[in-house]
Amino acid sequence: MKESFRQQFERLALRLAELEATLADPRIAADMKRFRELTREHAEAASLVERFRLFEQRERDLAAAQEMLGDPELAAMAQEEIASARADTERLHGELQAALLPRDPDDVRNAFLEIRAGTGGDESALFAGDLARMYLRYAERQGWRTEIMSESASELGGYKEVVIRVEGDGVYGRLRFESGGHRVQRVPATEAQGRIHTSACTVAVLPEPDEAEEITLNPAELRIDTFRASGAGGQHVNKTDSAIRITHLPTGLVAECQDDRSQHRNKAKAMAGAAARLRDKERSERAAKEAATRKGLIGSGDRSDRIRTYNFPQGRLTDHRINLTLYRLQAIVDGDLDEIVAALQAARAAEQLAALESGQ
Repeated sequence: MKESFRQQFERLALRLAELEATLADPRIAADMKRFRELTREHAEAASLVERFRLFEQRERDLAAAQEMLGDPELAAMAQEEIASARADTERLHGELQAALLPRDPDDVRNAFLEIRAGTGGDESALFAGDLARMYLRYAERQGWRTEIMSESASELGGYKEVVIRVEGDGVYGRLRFESGGHRVQRVPATEAQGRIHTSACTVAVLPEPDEAEEITLNPAELRIDTFRASGAGGQHVNKTDSAIRITHLPTGLVAECQDDRSQHRNKAKAMAGAAARLRDKERSERAAKEAATRKGLIGSGDRSDRIRTYNFPQGRLTDHRINLTLYRLQAIVDGDLDEIVAALQAARAAEQLAALESGQ
């Protein structure tokens, strides 16, 4: 193990000691949200530190066994221990490396799966239907729940467009690699001459946003002004500054309320209005970002723009991003995507690890 990695785990051990001391403070238990966050961090840190200490112990066991090789009476036993300790250290090393990789918080989210027919006319729509069936069967194998949110069926079957919501554990983390152009090569049912046609569909996978998350307004980012209410309202509005205007300084959003004689109630309503405006702004920005992301994910929908090819005459699937070719196409289109997903996740982890090492 690289020294830089060892230092990270030693720092994690120090953090674990800090967490244990913090959680021992009875005042922490009074804030249940903070207590749960610290407890979760403590559990993750404790598990990693325990595995790191076991890794170090097996390293020492390996070194001790190698020293025993010089003794003829102990050589056979030493060889067994060397093999066992080496296997343990390699396994633990892989687990510990994986634990250091940055996590995408979106990986645990549900996802929207969007499939659209591209070039190829009716055959492309039929292929879109085949892809939808493949993903629905894969979701069923994973124990996920699915719901067709919208669909535009084609006349001969399949879809011009279909959007599926997929709900379950780690959905986006496993489906995220499906975004892009999917190309099919086969003899269409409508082809009288038996010629192989090439068609294409686009797939976009987007994480479902957490709409339940509340917008928290930072008091330091707010300017709160009081002013005298204008308009009809009798003598009261002319004498007291009960109206409230709240400006969210980072965005310039303004919310105000002057319909109540109570400054306190006006402030509460203005705060709620500011939060709603900020939430709407974030939602709009997210929609724009998702539109740009979707365009980047799926490409043009042209035959040449593809991440994967499904060649039915040869029973072959090729994922062009990682140069993976599998000759079990029928099983895959029946929903057996585990091998592909695992290979794509491994490739991503390798890229992350290389970036982590180069940044040390």
